[in-house]
Amino acid sequence: MSTDYLDGVEWRLTATPAGACSHPDELPADAQWQPAQVPGTVVSSIESVGDLQPDLLDWWFLASATAPEGIATTLTFGGIATRATIWIGGVESARARSMFVPVSIDLEAGSGPVHIAVRIESMDAHLKKRRPRGRWRSSLVAQQGLRHERTTLLGRAPVYGPLPPVIGLWRPVELRERPTVRNIRMHAAARGTDGTVRVRADLGAPATSVVVRIGAEKISIPSDSDRIDASVVVPDVALWWPHTHGEPTLYPWELEVDGSVVGSGALGFRSVHLDRADRAVTLTVNGIRMFARGGCWVPPDPTRMWVDADRMRCELERIRDAGHNMVRVVGTLVYEQREFWSLCAELGILVWQDVMVATFDPPDDEDFVEAFEQELAELTGLVGGNPALAVVSGGSETQQQPTMLGVPADGQYMSLLEKLIPEFVESELPGTPYVTSSPSSTTGELHTHVGDGIAHYFGVGGYLRPLSDVRTARVRFAAECLAFSIPPERRSVEKMFGSATVAGHHPDWKAAVPRDRGSSWDFEDVRDHYVRELFGVDPHLVRRDDAELYLDYGRAAVCEAVSASYMHWRRTDSECAGALVLTLRDLVPGAGWGLIDSAGIPKAPWYSLARLSSAVAVFLVDDGLDGLTVELVVDSAEPVRGTLRVTLHGATGATGDPYECPVELGAHSSQRMSVDRVLGSFTDAGHAYRFGSQTYAAVSVDLVDSSGATLAQAVHLVGARHARQNGIGLEAHAEPVDDGVWSLTVSTRWAAQYVCIDVDGLEVSDSWFHLAPGSRRILTVTGDKAKVTGHVRALNSVERAQIC
Repeated sequence: MSTDYLDGVEWRLTATPAGACSHPDELPADAQWQPAQVPGTVVSSIESVGDLQPDLLDWWFLASATAPEGIATTLTFGGIATRATIWIGGVESARARSMFVPVSIDLEAGSGPVHIAVRIESMDAHLKKRRPRGRWRSSLVAQQGLRHERTTLLGRAPVYGPLPPVIGLWRPVELRERPTVRNIRMHAAARGTDGTVRVRADLGAPATSVVVRIGAEKISIPSDSDRIDASVVVPDVALWWPHTHGEPTLYPWELEVDGSVVGSGALGFRSVHLDRADRAVTLTVNGIRMFARGGCWVPPDPTRMWVDADRMRCELERIRDAGHNMVRVVGTLVYEQREFWSLCAELGILVWQDVMVATFDPPDDEDFVEAFEQELAELTGLVGGNPALAVVSGGSETQQQPTMLGVPADGQYMSLLEKLIPEFVESELPGTPYVTSSPSSTTGELHTHVGDGIAHYFGVGGYLRPLSDVRTARVRFAAECLAFSIPPERRSVEKMFGSATVAGHHPDWKAAVPRDRGSSWDFEDVRDHYVRELFGVDPHLVRRDDAELYLDYGRAAVCEAVSASYMHWRRTDSECAGALVLTLRDLVPGAGWGLIDSAGIPKAPWYSLARLSSAVAVFLVDDGLDGLTVELVVDSAEPVRGTLRVTLHGATGATGDPYECPVELGAHSSQRMSVDRVLGSFTDAGHAYRFGSQTYAAVSVDLVDSSGATLAQAVHLVGARHARQNGIGLEAHAEPVDDGVWSLTVSTRWAAQYVCIDVDGLEVSDSWFHLAPGSRRILTVTGDKAKVTGHVRALNSVERAQIC
């Protein structure tokens, strides 16, 4: 890549009252300037925000650079949030209308400094202007004028917590030698055993030779005009797969014009179909039906809105390692940076991409539509050829909002969703599944019906339905689900707030608890409801006596809800094609929706979901009078042959040798069998018939391969409620394995409900699991410490075990 002449240049930042200065020369001599972080936002550059309201002010960014003499250059702003004017050498050179559209300015060859000034206009000033009202009001925000702005709702929608609005040069700014070839676009698809690639680019003038290299293939392209638009065939390609189902194979590509490489990257060949027939939804990749699991993505740094490639890799590798194979970029937030897409392709993570429309009635005036088309062109250019893209959606709750407000169906038509976006996707990304919005019906039912098409399922969650509701709801694909106010782990709570005693009372804690705008309840109330229903305790009384135990009950309740839902959705005969949790990560410190807290530490349900998301998984489902059912799932491309071992546990240990059953599962397959079938007789292991006293305390299953290695395991504790005891015989011993790696053995004498591994500054391979009486588990602990310190505790035990 050519030299960036802005590399290392210092940017400066100041603010003026809205509309006070219309040109850089009008800036006051006594303006208070400070260093600006680029890429970044106003707030990421200011040490102390205090009571500052950034949307009230105009913000100015200044920088100077020098380009070599005689070289024509292009100045590119990757993204400016939001409405802005750009001056070069005091001359107005461009305006920005959308934070999602880059701005490029060609500069003539010359010498001397290039003086750059950017004014980002006050959002509040724009929102005061009278503009046409929408046909309905968005419930996300109070400022309905935001429907006219192409900007994120992060920092402006209270549901995301106390975050500042995104204002600034939030994507990189570069000054490079002017390219001779522009708008390079690649689109790849699988056709039988071959791959096809459409190559497009603007040459500026006809070239002598144009060559595209894809893997080992070198293909010449006709170049008799100033534009390339050709399709080439790559024979016998290896397909790209989600990491749970195979290898995410990528092919490097280069575009060479007249002997010079003008573009390069990586692409993959795969087919994706989201079939919606009647109410059903089926997701297939390369012809194989799959269950998509993961969650809604949020920016890893919601203040700066930019992270380096190493930080992005860590975030996405953690998601992959937890067994997740899909993330959703939600229409209330932002399109992600280029590194996100390249890493999702490399790591085998599918992406559900919303366009940035949410709950509003989108305008159809010429100015808005033009900005939106530019936005789509940028998005499709970014993701073309990237195999990670699975679905494009017309935004978040774009159709559900008017439906819930009672707007008749004939008053909900949006040409943006029904015509503009699908035509753009078909033209630029042919073969990519498109849904009009998330959620959306497929049969003409209201967009609020969770059993029809694409759903947002919060029956278990915000609507306080019993866990059994997940069975009757018949969710076909949940693009959002299972939103709870999830407490961070104990050590995180202490670091963020000082102690657990702040739970439910401290203003900073409550500010981070998600709530729908205008509601009389928040998602902590939801969590407390399930604590009461599942464990038979009054959470408010528990909190008065033991704040830490109160949070542990809340953590366990969310684990229970997540586990019950995912076990049903991933069953062999499930009608569900995918479920994405809201959300993967918290944006601010506290008990947010995220499965990971704002500091990057996994919360309790992260582990529950990871166990159920593994490419090879086994779990036990309580089917009432039909007994306990063992579900075996193999997503991977390799078949599994081994033995299923079922052990019945009494109050203090196994009642006998394990019952064994040979199993053989092909690639991409699943199987179910009753525990009774493995045992060979009726046992009422789950105590459903209640003939006399309860016989068994727990049932455990292990799937082992021919060498005896455990591929997957699960434990079912019989009975939902387990009284707290002074002690249950927990023990924990750590042994060093390698530098920074330990083996941790956790054992118990009696049944241990929701065992939590609490280690200081280290990462553990699993936590928040059940242990059957008389059993043990061996875990892996990693980190930069001299020894493992901490404790192991269980929800049903007063005593905890120190790790020794």
